Amino acid sequence: MFGEFLKRLTAPASAPLGDMDARLALGALLVRVAKSDEHYDGSEAAKIDQLLSKRYGLNSAQADELREQCEVLEFEAPDTVRFTRAIKDAVQHEDRIGVIEDLWAVVLADGQRDADENTLLRLVANLLGVNDVQSAKARHRAEAELE
Repeated sequence: MFGEFLKRLTAPASAPLGDMDARLALGALLVRVAKSDEHYDGSEAAKIDQLLSKRYGLNSAQADELREQCEVLEFEAPDTVRFTRAIKDAVQHEDRIGVIEDLWAVVLADGQRDADENTLLRLVANLLGVNDVQSAKARHRAEAELE
């Protein structure tokens, strides 16, 4: 289903992603983070829908459809590094901090922080060029949204 997208994503010198491809890459990364604790539930899927809707101006049905596509893509995709590279190429640094905040919101959606989630978020933040302090501040903002 996503053969051409994955080919572009894994190319040695890939061009920056278009809008739809960037949406898919970010959505798949959100799903990957949600699944990293081996517990992917409705609260995390609902949070992903909410984040995609807010970020891209989608209605709930469109966000749900995009998340479902991202779930398939996440399953088919080779590794997190390529997603992150694609997002880094497609998104300005300031907005990448927002991506990290979205990722933290997904981690926190089920009310539990797992060591595997923390490890993956630290790796992703580093790959996106977001330092530990910026990531911690993004996590605090995501936590404040829950209160």
